Amino acid sequence: MITLTRLNGNQFVLNAELIRTVEECPDTVITLINGDRVIVKEAMKRVVNLSIEYGRHLRRLIPMDPPPTG
Repeated sequence: MITLTRLNGNQFVLNAELIRTVEECPDTVITLINGDRVIVKEAMKRVVNLSIEYGRHLRRLIPMDPPPTG
């Protein structure tokens, strides 16, 4: 989950796994996989970086399979 800011200044949390596209035109528009759109104050690059960090955080939480024995 990533924390973002709506244009009215209210913060909200978005599941980064639901993001389909992020565009700047000039506001940052996030399109979700269900077609919903969200406009945020953060720059496109910031949204992308937050999403990447979220993915890295998830991968650290997943335990690795033990090596095969025998």
